[in-house]
Amino acid sequence: MSTDITPATEKTPTHAPETAGGGRIYRPLTDIFETDQCFSMMVEMPVVAAAAVEITFENRVLTIRGKDEPMRPENLEFAYAEYGEADFERAFTLWEDFDPDRIDAEMRGGLVTLTLRRAPEAQPERIALKGA
Repeated sequence: MSTDITPATEKTPTHAPETAGGGRIYRPLTDIFETDQCFSMMVEMPVVAAAAVEITFENRVLTIRGKDEPMRPENLEFAYAEYGEADFERAFTLWEDFDPDRIDAEMRGGLVTLTLRRAPEAQPERIALKGA
């Protein structure tokens, strides 16, 4: 009888590179929406508490990091695990037309939502067409 169950101690996700410190980093799934006034991002961080999320914006690079908080019951050991413990990180290079003072972020149910507003001078203007 064969089994395809991998013990938790041997599980190494191929999509999660290791850091210099030996920990794994997951690249969270992200949906991006754009309008003339803003840019919105929805980033999945399912096991990260809001207090463990760090968002930085420097040199046009928006970086989102989240520290995984292991959910391991006391006095129990995993017999099988499909989700390895790791931190989350994703970075995006943005255009220069965003106003860094007008970035909003919130988290609900493991989903970080960012709204990046364009600077007023970067928003498109409509030009009225005069005609006879």
